[in-house]
Amino acid sequence: MSAGAVSVVGVRLLHTSDWHLGRSFHRADLTSAQGDFLDWLVQLAVAREVDAVLVAGDIFDRAVPSVDAVSIASRALAQLAAAGVTVVVTSGNHDSATRLGFGSELATAAGVHVRTRLEGVDQPVTLTDDHGPLHVYPIPYLDPDVVHTALGVGRSHADVFGAVMERIASHREANPGRAIAVGHAFVTGGAPSDSERDIRVGGVNDISASLFDGLDYVALGHLHGAQIVAGSSAVVRYSGSPLAYSFSEVGHRKSVTLVEIDAEGQVRCEIVETPVPRSIATIRGRLDDLLVDPLLAVHESAWLQVTLTDDRRPDAPLERLRRRFPHVLVIEFRPEGAGVTVAADLARLRSVGSDPVEVGRAFLAYVAGEPDDTEMSVFASAEESARGRGEALHALPGAVSGAPEPAVQSEGS
Repeated sequence: MSAGAVSVVGVRLLHTSDWHLGRSFHRADLTSAQGDFLDWLVQLAVAREVDAVLVAGDIFDRAVPSVDAVSIASRALAQLAAAGVTVVVTSGNHDSATRLGFGSELATAAGVHVRTRLEGVDQPVTLTDDHGPLHVYPIPYLDPDVVHTALGVGRSHADVFGAVMERIASHREANPGRAIAVGHAFVTGGAPSDSERDIRVGGVNDISASLFDGLDYVALGHLHGAQIVAGSSAVVRYSGSPLAYSFSEVGHRKSVTLVEIDAEGQVRCEIVETPVPRSIATIRGRLDDLLVDPLLAVHESAWLQVTLTDDRRPDAPLERLRRRFPHVLVIEFRPEGAGVTVAADLARLRSVGSDPVEVGRAFLAYVAGEPDDTEMSVFASAEESARGRGEALHALPGAVSGAPEPAVQSEGS
């Protein structure tokens, strides 16, 4: 319930993050899927009668979001406000604090609290039930390079978060009650994915969960896998992204978190799976085997990353794969037993010498099998033609001596 409302079960919250509106999945457009998710989120918040929706950063995928991304976000926030659901939003490292925070004072009047600046991190959004206040402290993503001087601390995420938590602790001393935080950070012990942008500063990008000691719940964003992080007296949880944004997220259970906090500050969490446009999977093997393996039928409608292990690169692999798996997005070629390290490549190059034709033959043999005489004849002719053009350019006036070409002046200069 919103500020001033009454409940007999405690405060019910809906924790989500990392919408990344405007992002695609390996060139697959996600605009429709992201819109569907937010429509579903609004319906869930209303159906479960949540008191507040907590959005822990990375609402948009880039600092200047697309028109469609802004429209989707605006519609969802307006629908939540119209339903009387309080919304608390913090900016993430992908968001522009200035753009996301535009009109935040006006939005607050509608119950949508958007926090993007250092100022006010110790000023909570306070919800109230029949057990008293619940203070929600929104902590936006704070770049240490930008804010460490204002805070009077060192240039690290740990220093910055430590200073912020000290401010919050001071406020809590004068304002007792249950307390939670909403933030965007990499907490030590969290499991990252390839799809998250590195926030490392000075070689360090993480903070200790112990900084949140004394709080009841911490709603985090940044890591795309839903997870609990140990090391704090508080329940510290990442909701994860609602959709997958890289194949490193295979196996993730995409979800949002329903959180109930009772009179004593005890926390109960329920994981609610989000709607996804299609599953994702990675498969590996020889092309001919992948095309007939009955066990792979379950992946025929999935977005796929395929690793081919054939000794030589097959002809038209993408076209052939898509006859069975129409949603292949990524193909990698990793021959089984073949050395694919930099050292192995350099060793192969040294073994063939410096003759361009022989280097070309070795390359063709590696990626497609030993070339025949006709293929090598075409390659040798192309190399000879390229060498002839290079020699002709080298013979131009000024080319040997290195003399600069005369400057060209426009009329009247």
